[in-house]
Amino acid sequence: MKYPVTRLLIANRGEIARRVIRTAQRMGIATVAVYSDADQGALHVQEADTAVALGGTLSADSYLRTDKLLQAARDTGADAVHPGYGFLSENADFAQAVIDAGLTWVGPPPEAIRALGSKSAAKALAQQHGVPCLPGYFGADQSDATFTAHAQRLGLPLMVKAVAGGGGRGMRLVTEMAQLLPALHSARSEALAGFGHGDLLMERALLQPRHIEVQVMADMHGHCIHLGERDCSVQRRHQKIIEESPSPAVDAALRAQLGQAAMALAQSAGYVGAGTVEFLLDETLSDKPFYLMEMNTRLQVEHPVTEMLTGLDLVEWQLRIARGEVLPLQQADVQLQGHAIEVRLCAEDEHFTPQTGTVLAFEEPAGLRFDHALYAGAKVTPHYDSMLGKLIAHAPTRLEAIERLSAGLQRTTLLGLPTNRAFLAACLQHPVFRAGEALIPFLAEQAETVRARLHASSEAQTVAALAMLYAQQAPAQHMASPFARPVRMGFEGQATVWQAAVHELGQGQVRVHQGGDMHTAQVRHAPTQQANGACHHALWITLNGVQWPVQAATNGGTPARWHVQVQGPHHAEMWLSEQSHCAPASGPNAQAPTLLRAPFNGKLLALHVREGDSVKQGDTLLVIESMKLEHTLTAARDAVVQRIPVSAGQQVGPGQVLVQWQEAA
Repeated sequence: MKYPVTRLLIANRGEIARRVIRTAQRMGIATVAVYSDADQGALHVQEADTAVALGGTLSADSYLRTDKLLQAARDTGADAVHPGYGFLSENADFAQAVIDAGLTWVGPPPEAIRALGSKSAAKALAQQHGVPCLPGYFGADQSDATFTAHAQRLGLPLMVKAVAGGGGRGMRLVTEMAQLLPALHSARSEALAGFGHGDLLMERALLQPRHIEVQVMADMHGHCIHLGERDCSVQRRHQKIIEESPSPAVDAALRAQLGQAAMALAQSAGYVGAGTVEFLLDETLSDKPFYLMEMNTRLQVEHPVTEMLTGLDLVEWQLRIARGEVLPLQQADVQLQGHAIEVRLCAEDEHFTPQTGTVLAFEEPAGLRFDHALYAGAKVTPHYDSMLGKLIAHAPTRLEAIERLSAGLQRTTLLGLPTNRAFLAACLQHPVFRAGEALIPFLAEQAETVRARLHASSEAQTVAALAMLYAQQAPAQHMASPFARPVRMGFEGQATVWQAAVHELGQGQVRVHQGGDMHTAQVRHAPTQQANGACHHALWITLNGVQWPVQAATNGGTPARWHVQVQGPHHAEMWLSEQSHCAPASGPNAQAPTLLRAPFNGKLLALHVREGDSVKQGDTLLVIESMKLEHTLTAARDAVVQRIPVSAGQQVGPGQVLVQWQEAA
């Protein structure tokens, strides 16, 4: 039977919507985009053949509204729906509603989503078909008493997981029984907020595993194949940030075993389309046993890794399978060539705290695949996931892929808000990762050594200060100044300021006296006008005979805050502001000792203190939800809560005062 896919509605946003649009248009399929009020100017809206406004800003009012999505399909004459990933992509009721509306659903049957979309149901099905699972509790009784009893039966360590959803939300590691109840309550709260479903499961935890997943594809005619594995072990907050294929730990024999287990699970549920079966691999034992984690009944964020390795277009396969076509390849025809690595570029700082803001400058590197929805002027809001895009490198060998991706990250210009771009580049160069030995605890154990690579050298700081000082107007070309200019710069994250005397020598040259050191620099620049009145400056600063390419942009506020990206011998990224005209005691952090400010946009979920309470360093003060995750803020020192000018349930913004305290008696 053939199913129509001639006009495709993409029920998603951002880079995955652009990704689906690209393949659909190449296949001659007309595309329909949908968008919330926050995404009115987004690239996927501009690139689709038709775009429909859903209204609302929050996901619950737009991308999660089945009625609005189906109405958009009716209004535009769409005959098929692709859900992308996230949002309603693994919602069986949505899939059924699409089918009931007479549309082609580009995804697995609703029955398969129900059977596999629940981690508990998937494990029960897996056990029936010989797919190995860790011992655990997957029952319907969700009482604390039942979980406690099963925890005592299973023994520690344990992992608590949300039954629904993914992305690492609703996961908590329990290594002591005293942690169990808080873990259950926290995971349930996060699961309810993220998926609308708070049921949990619990299983024995492996403390040093790899995260290995297998891409499967199945058609409506009973054929199913796998396309190799991806190693997704580098994670923060149980969310992947680096994915690669093939895994350094998987040989041909193990790959065949993983593939057979993945296909057995998929076929047992009558699966159709693209899906990923995720496993934990225990390398501590000689036979390398693996255990089922879950099955993602959709296209994965990291599907480009498999595409680069196989030369296939998985979105095209999805669309052809949805039309009723037979899989174009058999298992023996699948060829894996070279090595591919993907990193997820996210709006977050080096401590994984989500960030929002406006992109002031963006330029992607040549020679890499970059799936994104970025442009100068794009606004990153707290309403959606923090991922901005994915960079993927493919090369004949793993080390070549690492070098290409690391160099590409350094060539990527993205100014205006903090991102993990430099952190990812440092991860790729970490000796543990380069050796292929990164396990799931890699960042928990090595994050500080990775961050140490991000500390700017004194030369890089000097270059950044000069970039800010001369971004808008280059040094004099003809007339030298007889006087040195005293300069003070504040670098975010540093307790001390950068102080120097800068003397213009003419011909664009300056001499910098800092402490007992003297540097000579040549400054050249070529400003480029960007969106929203911001000005992005590309500079070339030669310091002591070494040339440093520099990118700089300012938010134009008062005082101006500059984002500077320095390349060259010591790649660095810095936020700084000029304080030459500020008294040393009146810097921007003068009130920091007595105020707790919101570090990002979000919704204040809970307050754990009241005015007059005494708190100890490390005590939980409040919980903020931002970009689909819950973040706990704690007391930096012993103090007494003096004032709380906010209340639970309200939206808070960066810099907003949340708690004011005074010294403990």
